[in-house]
Amino acid sequence: MWDSLFVLTNAIAVAGWAMLAFLPRKPMVMASILFLGVGLLCLAYTAMFAVQATAIVSGEFTSIKGIRSLFATDGGIVLGWTHYLAFDLFIGQWIARDADNKGFHRLVQLPFLFLTLMAGPIGLLFWLLVRERRARAVARQANA
Repeated sequence: MWDSLFVLTNAIAVAGWAMLAFLPRKPMVMASILFLGVGLLCLAYTAMFAVQATAIVSGEFTSIKGIRSLFATDGGIVLGWTHYLAFDLFIGQWIARDADNKGFHRLVQLPFLFLTLMAGPIGLLFWLLVRERRARAVARQANA
């Protein structure tokens, strides 16, 4: 069961990322990424969380030992991985919208999206650093 869920959640995430990177960012495409990508991953996470609720509730989240015991199971690994997939795709979509709104070309966005896919917080950090200058310029133009 966990192997199948792992494959399914990866397929959903890859489809969402491919849509984000290569399709026109029309409202229907962005809604599909949000609800059929992020939303389905969140739904899968919720179902897996419910199945593992006893282990999660009785687990200790204040120590490495407690977290290790949760991730020592296939269910815990798939649960954690799905968490990463959902949040990284959500952040990737936010980066894409933010970059579009600030006039960044799609080719400039791709490295940030790829970094977010592969190492979520690093991609987000680099995007936040790069966007700041453009955000200030856009704000100045709006106030002028």
